[in-house]
Amino acid sequence: MKKEDKKNIALMAGGNSGEYEISIQSAKQIEENIDKEKYNIYKIILKGRDWYYEKSGIKTHVNKDDFSMILGGRKIRFDAAFIIIHGTPGENGLLQGYFEMMEIPFCSSSSLVSSITFDKVVCNSVVKDLGIVNIAQNLSYFKNEEINHKEIIDKLSLPVFVKPAQGGSSIGMSMVRKEEELEGAIEKAFAEHDRVIIEEYIKGRELTSGVLKTNNEIIAFPITEIISKNEFFDYDAKYLGFSDEITPAKIEDEIRDLVQETSKKLYKALNCRGVIRADYIYDTEKKKLFFLELNTIPGQSQASIVPQQVREMGWNTKDLYNRILDEVFIK
Repeated sequence: MKKEDKKNIALMAGGNSGEYEISIQSAKQIEENIDKEKYNIYKIILKGRDWYYEKSGIKTHVNKDDFSMILGGRKIRFDAAFIIIHGTPGENGLLQGYFEMMEIPFCSSSSLVSSITFDKVVCNSVVKDLGIVNIAQNLSYFKNEEINHKEIIDKLSLPVFVKPAQGGSSIGMSMVRKEEELEGAIEKAFAEHDRVIIEEYIKGRELTSGVLKTNNEIIAFPITEIISKNEFFDYDAKYLGFSDEITPAKIEDEIRDLVQETSKKLYKALNCRGVIRADYIYDTEKKKLFFLELNTIPGQSQASIVPQQVREMGWNTKDLYNRILDEVFIK
């Protein structure tokens, strides 16, 4: 197939959050594994308000008026976007909204779904109303709102998790075991976002499953169990090797089926698109599954969880990315 006959894909990477470098790693993996016989891949870096394509040290800036660029004297128009920006603006619906207005298809959930799932408070509320899976008890507060420590302890008891309502990679997250630790943990979370969520601690096994709709079938990937070497699955545990990720998880068949079926139900009920990852805690004493979060732009570096699951399933990452892109062009 000639270069001019292939679809032009904008691989959107970078972003404006603490997950910038993780996005760049994910983009490298995708760029190397998309079928070059079918697609022309252009990695577009977002940094602040700057959108550019770089080759041989030369930056070509993207015209946001029509989402195009001039390369070698030729105007490049994009047939679709593959968003791999973790955090803002690629995971919270902002970039999806832009592409929706520009009528450019993209390989992830809509702006509405992305914004709902990115906000932990809103997502918990929506998922709770669906009645598909248990939600840990929680309280949320806005910045400058009076926070009653006694109310937190009375309703949730210690220990608790304190998190920014928006953001990923456990940035700004703390586990609090003593009342005197609450203030510092809340300030840490507020440094990342103007709303915090405080959740009861659920003791159990952390399990996660990727999900993809392909050929009109929703598929749940093999489950990964995350065993953190730190107190919880924080940034260091996620990205600096302070955790064990066991794929497939060594769990009973009924737990595996529960996690996978729950993930598929959430994917359908929330009207997700592309690949997502749903995270849970399984309370081994109460034998109940608790929802943690739904990630609409999961990491795609070689060591990331979804690629691990895909390989365990017998696919390779090239299969995954081509299936994701193929879904975009199905009429």
